[in-house]
Amino acid sequence: MVSHDGPSESVVVSAASSAGEIEWLLMECTPLNKRLVWRMRSLIAGLIVMWLILAGRLVDLQWLRQANYARSARQQRLYVENIRARPGEIMDRDGRLLAMTVSARSLFINPSRLKTPWQTAQKLATALGENADQLFARFHAHADKQFLWVKRRLTDAQARRVRGLELPGDVWGFRDEYLRQYPQGTLAAHVLGLRDIDGNGRGGVEQSLDRFIRGVDGKRVMDRDARGHVLQVRDEVDAMPADGRSVRLTLDSVIQVFVERELDDVMQTWKPRSCAAIVLDPRSGEVLAMASRPGFDPNRPHVECDHAWNNTAVSAVYEPGSTLKPCIVAWALQQDRIQVSESLHCENGKYRMGRRLLHDHHSYGRLSIEDILVKSSNIGMAKIGERLGNEGLYRSVTRFGFGQRTGIRLHEELRGMVRPLKQWDVYSTGSVPMGQEIAVTPLQLIVAHAALANGGTLIRPRLVMNSQNSPGQTVDRVSTFCVKPAVANWVVRQAMHGVVQRGTGRKAQIAGVTMFGKTGTAQKIDPATGRYSSNRHVCSFVCGAPADAPRVMVLLVVDEPSVGAPHFGGTVAAPGASRILENALARAPRSSSSLQTAKK
Repeated sequence: MVSHDGPSESVVVSAASSAGEIEWLLMECTPLNKRLVWRMRSLIAGLIVMWLILAGRLVDLQWLRQANYARSARQQRLYVENIRARPGEIMDRDGRLLAMTVSARSLFINPSRLKTPWQTAQKLATALGENADQLFARFHAHADKQFLWVKRRLTDAQARRVRGLELPGDVWGFRDEYLRQYPQGTLAAHVLGLRDIDGNGRGGVEQSLDRFIRGVDGKRVMDRDARGHVLQVRDEVDAMPADGRSVRLTLDSVIQVFVERELDDVMQTWKPRSCAAIVLDPRSGEVLAMASRPGFDPNRPHVECDHAWNNTAVSAVYEPGSTLKPCIVAWALQQDRIQVSESLHCENGKYRMGRRLLHDHHSYGRLSIEDILVKSSNIGMAKIGERLGNEGLYRSVTRFGFGQRTGIRLHEELRGMVRPLKQWDVYSTGSVPMGQEIAVTPLQLIVAHAALANGGTLIRPRLVMNSQNSPGQTVDRVSTFCVKPAVANWVVRQAMHGVVQRGTGRKAQIAGVTMFGKTGTAQKIDPATGRYSSNRHVCSFVCGAPADAPRVMVLLVVDEPSVGAPHFGGTVAAPGASRILENALARAPRSSSSLQTAKK
């Protein structure tokens, strides 16, 4: 018993002693244990939450979004290449090419695969005539990209030099693109416009008729691997491009050349801010020539001054001055406010209208209606304005199309400016008849005079020939009846013919040609004073021939001639317009089937 009881008691005593030590340790370490337990619980809870999130994400990927990711993977594997449509050509009325499209190679590179970007930049710069530092900077800026244009539309010589560089095949490549070329250089540049590096029409008919000329791009769908290599072409989903339609314009290149040479002479002789000229068939509204200076070359579209882009024939507005007078006289005759047989006293050069004192350049007494136009009397026109009143004057300028676009297919065309009738006052009664207080474009002015030349019908000018294969306007271009044929014929054959024979347009005479015309000298507003300037003018001359059956009309507008003197429409613009008219008469069509069709 003793031998059994001794050890048991000893063990009990020892266990009791150990328990006491553990209890003492627990009592001493309770705060630390609590922190350890909390941390363990937090860690376990965090692991549980993380596993739940991962499990939820796996469920989301495998079941909920499987279709979306599968579609995305297919899209990354598929490559859709845009196939450019070939833009249509632009020709003049006789089929001469004004704009054409050729194929050219464009060089691209994969910057992400370049192992020696600096050496590659040096080689390409030498072959292309580019700056090596700039090429290297572009490679560095796009180092993570897989595609970068190096240079687009290379010449054949540049493409051959690039091929001789022996660059790694997976680093570079060529793509065929279309290059727009203008074989006549600067000829009719403002009418044509141009196409930018991406094939978008900018200005002129290139932009206005872009949806016809551009065509419809196609596409090619290909499968590729993770490295971008093409595995196969999916022919079943390809769409072939539809090439653009060619357009035949009403322009005559021969007349256009002569017009632009004449404008160059005007710029050289008179050093104006700008000048513009238009040649028009008054029967059909066909624009035979339209040009503006300063100009540009669409093949190399860098310009020295910003306004070289402006087609001032349709986008410049100015007060027409005396060139408006025939329209006012015609309307006054139409409304029986004056008679061709009567005369008006022009007050010997001074006439007071309310608080305003009007002057003529010369002291005239009594003048016939014809001589009021021949002598260009401001006082005589003011008296006609008094008979019409502001309402009649307003109707006359709007009836002849001022204040609204002519409808020609050029997006740059402006409306001009005719203020609402309620803003007209007693000053307007005297100012408008002499061509002030309204602003017109050159195209609006020649179209208004064409209405007089063709017997009284305001027509819509056009640049596109009518045919089944070109996007021309409808055959019916008759817009508005302005005045009776008898009135229009008298103004043109009698009064405006007299302007050239014995009036302000004598320097425009052409031997053996019965022509008609009207000069214009409009003062410009001085922005510093807000008043009419004494040395800043717009000089213009509108004319046509033959007077008894006009086939051609010409308008020449010269903005701010700065050298030589005097600066009048009869001295600055009339001689050049006359030379254009003489040249155009030799080429203008003698009949106008399009207008005859319209009248039918």
